[in-house]
Order: sequence, then C-alpha cells, then structure tokens
Amino acid sequence: MTLTSPPLSKGDSEKKYPKWITGAEALMDSLRIHGVRVIFGYPGGAILPIYDAVYKAESDGWLKHYMVRHEQGGSHAADGYARATGEVGVCFGTSGPGATNLVTGIATAQMDSVPLVVVTGQVPRPAIGTDAFQETDIFGITLPIVKHSWVIRDPSDIAKVVSEAFFIASSGRPGPVLIDIPKDVGQEFFNYERILPGEIIPKGFKRNGEINDNDIDKAIELIKQSAKPLLYVGGGAISSGAHKEVEILAKNFQIPVTTTLMGKGAFDERDDLSVGMLGMHGTAYANFAVTECDLLITVGARFDDRVTGKLDTFAPSAKVIHIDIDPAEVNKNRRVDVAIVSDVAVALSKINEKSLSKNTSCNTRNWLEKINSWKNKHPLFIPPEEGEIYPQEVLLKVRDLSPEAFITTDVGQHQMWAAQYLRNAPRRWISSAGLGTMGFGLPAAMGVKAALPTSEVICIAGDASVLMNIQELGTLSQYGLKIKLVIINNRWQGMVRQWQESFYHERYSSSDMSCGEPDFVKLAESFGVKGFLISERKQLHNEFKSALDFDGPALINVRVRRGENCYPMVPPGKSNAQMVGYVNCKN
Repeated sequence: MTLTSPPLSKGDSEKKYPKWITGAEALMDSLRIHGVRVIFGYPGGAILPIYDAVYKAESDGWLKHYMVRHEQGGSHAADGYARATGEVGVCFGTSGPGATNLVTGIATAQMDSVPLVVVTGQVPRPAIGTDAFQETDIFGITLPIVKHSWVIRDPSDIAKVVSEAFFIASSGRPGPVLIDIPKDVGQEFFNYERILPGEIIPKGFKRNGEINDNDIDKAIELIKQSAKPLLYVGGGAISSGAHKEVEILAKNFQIPVTTTLMGKGAFDERDDLSVGMLGMHGTAYANFAVTECDLLITVGARFDDRVTGKLDTFAPSAKVIHIDIDPAEVNKNRRVDVAIVSDVAVALSKINEKSLSKNTSCNTRNWLEKINSWKNKHPLFIPPEEGEIYPQEVLLKVRDLSPEAFITTDVGQHQMWAAQYLRNAPRRWISSAGLGTMGFGLPAAMGVKAALPTSEVICIAGDASVLMNIQELGTLSQYGLKIKLVIINNRWQGMVRQWQESFYHERYSSSDMSCGEPDFVKLAESFGVKGFLISERKQLHNEFKSALDFDGPALINVRVRRGENCYPMVPPGKSNAQMVGYVNCKN
C-alpha cells in the first residue's frame, strides 16, 4: 500500500533526518550523496516512480539525465563515462525488456572491469513471480555478469544498498552491480535516514593483505638478473592510475613496454621503449619480443587468449612476475614465479621506491638494440597515397589532426587499426575488449562527452557495427553532444569477411553489407546531425579536418578500400611469432 506524506510540522527543515519520503526520493538522495551527477536511462512503467524523482532532481539542478534511445545505449554510455573519469557510471532501465536490454552493456562492463551501478524497475512486490506484464527475473539473469545484485523489498534498505553498491562496484577489481527496485517500493513513504559513502562495509568483504616485502625483493632480483625483460601492461594499470609508476619502472631499468587492448594509454607509445600492442593484431615487434623475452612483468593483465595465442608458446622461456589486484587471475592461465596481489599502482610504487633507493639497474642494451632492429625491419604498414582510400590512413589522419582526443571504438577491423595506429593518453582509449561488443562506440562516446563536455571526443566505427546502436544519433541531437562519429566504411562486416577469406576459403556467408546500406549522411541529417561523405583521397586531405572541426555533432562517412585486411594477424591456434601479413623490409 502506498502511504501518504504527513504534513511538515512547524520548524521542520529540508535537512532534518529522518525524513518522510518515498523510496524513489530516497534512491535519488542516496545517489546524490555518492557523487552522482549524470545518469543515462530510458523510462517505462515499473520505473516511473523513480523517474518522477529524477524530474525533481533535475529541477533542483544537481542532476543531468540523458534519455538514450535504447537501454543498451544507456549502459554503454555509463560505461564510457566510468572509463573516461574513473568514477562509477550509473544507468536506469525499466522492468522486463528494458532490463534485458541492459544485459549486453552489463556483460561488457564485467569483462572489462568497469564500475557501474545499474538500477532497474521491477513489477510491484505482490506481482513478483506471477508472470506479470513486463516481469523478468533480472536478478537471476545477471547473476553471472555482476559483482553483486539486490532486489529491494523494503524502502528502508535503499540507503544501505546504494552505499554497498558503490563500494562494491569501485573496490578491488571494479565491475558492475545491479539494484532491482519494485514499483511499489519506489512509491512507498518511509522514514529515510542517510548513509554516507563508506559508512557500511559489506559483510564478508576482505581487503587485500599487506604486500609481502619478500615478494618485492624477489621481483627486483628477477629484474636485475634479466637480460631480456618485457613489461606486459593491461587494463588494471589504467584502473589504478598507475601510468606514472609504469613509466618510472620502465625508464629506471630500461625495459621495453607492450600493452594489451585494455592497457592502451598506460605507457606513451611515442616513447622509444614502447613496442605497442601485442597479441592477435599486435605489432610484429611486440609479438617477437614477448616470444623471446626471459622475464615477463605482467601488470594488471590476465593472459587472455587474444593476447597469448597458443598459450604454451607464450613467452615460453620467460620467468613471470604477475601484479594484479584480483587473486583469481594469478596462476589462472599461466603459472608465475612471483605473484603480488595488490593495487597495481601501490605494488609498482614499492618496487620503484626500493630499487631506486638501492640504485638497482640491469643491462638491457643488447635487448633494446634487437627490438629496434625488429621495429625497423617489421614496421606497421604505411599505406600508399594512391587509388582508393586505405582505412589505415584515416586513422593516421585522426592521429595527426586530433592527437589529444578521447577515442571510443566499435568492434572489428576498424578497432584493431585504431589500436595499432592511434596513440592515446591514459583513459583516452575506450573500447570493448573482453566481450567485443559491436555498437559500443557511439553510446560510449556519449558517456565520455557527458562527463567531459569541453574535451574532443571521436568515435571510430565500422559501417556494420555502427548500425547496432545508430539510433543514439537522436541522443546526440537532443543534447547537442559534439561527438564526431567516423565510419570506416568498407561495406562489409570487415573482420568476419577477413576470417572467411583466410579460414573459410572465401565463402562470404552473410557478411556483405553493401546491399541495404543506408545513406549515412541522410540518416544522420534525419536525426538533426551534420553528415559528411568522404570518398576520394583529395577530400581526406582537404575536408576531413573541416568535418572534425565542425561545431556540433557530426557523422563522417569515409568510404575505404573494400578488401583491405588487418595485419599482422596471429591465426587461431598459432604462437604469437607465427604471424601472417606483417611487413618484412629487406634493409
């Protein structure tokens, strides 16, 4: 039963607690005191009491709500917000199909360790379990892809749950959490008392123990003894803000650095010590380096299959130091010699402090000379300036014209080319790595722009993947989000086509996108977004900058060579040293 609010007695103030308010109002106040200023979402019947409280919060001036065009777009936008800022992203969806539409975004965040608080509406408590209209057990559906979840049965639990949710989402290895709120819980009045951030530590929560100094000493000793060390840096270094610590370690010992797709930005790729990304579409010299190194210093990475190739041939002669905040990742895919379970920045700081105080070093001159010879002999492909536009040269243009931009990507060939050719500062590379979610880039860019409205934000997309969430052009238009959406358009599902060419004898089943392709410029303009078409090289030179500089949201459709493949490539089941398609200079 919904209770009515009693009249305020004389002398009552807005700040007096407990306050007699609805569950929905309690939710919004709890979010506010946890620092939430931006929410992405889409309303519906079961979550309408909460949206009524959203209306009040926006009227009070402390909240900006972005209505997306699809709930999946909301979860990806919250994800992009979190990756760009390091804060917890928040999104809302209603019950049933609204909640299930969030699942892909939740799984994306879980695979890439992104902190999200996802709030879903639910049918009223008496209707739960009756197959009511738009009822779905989103709690059960999402159990494998969240750090924790709650169904709130009593509005007096809201403050406690929100406090726990933010703590769990952002602590340790970050990740998504879900709060499911029945409609009548949002409507019910109760005596609300605030719980401030950090006031409640969830039962059973265990912090990582102190770092063992012996492990630090063992790690330093292995580095000292190494002739061919390699730093292998993943997304954990980004999450912990450890880029400075990575740089100090690399410079002090003169250790080359390779990063995963998630780790891009953790080390300056313009530095001579950088060997770029490793793995299936990594640089040839990174893959040769990891195959020949004698010590692999793994920092916030998890030895996933796209990095390792055939696992038993990955760094086959190397001893391994593994630094990671998640003990479950240590010794999971690769046995290690030294394990340090800790926040990456804290562990690296201890290693740096101890090694610098003792003036510790190692001699890597011959190793660096060998890596430089690989760089000279096997560089990334530089496209010739003739014929049709090469997709790689579009990325080179983006790199030259917008070197400080926040970059989001969709998934496919364009994503790998972007990873190869762009050079990004920390948190300025935002891409779905673990789940490989097509349609991620555009809504993620919305989240970045909402968080950092004065920053340049560019989404690199493919013509197939962008169609997954193309409706979010409407969100760009409504809120004037000045994002540049660059479509690398080869009229294919590019990576699917490449695999069909390479491993399925050119049987191109359901991968050709040319039939039924929309006129992207007209489509953009129908949403109120400026559209640009670039189909000739002279336009890429003369007009691409104007398109990037346009003062408003814009879609830039760049038509590129249809049959271009993304190389180097490590074929499935092969070692990283068995790449195909890499440049082999004779000199």
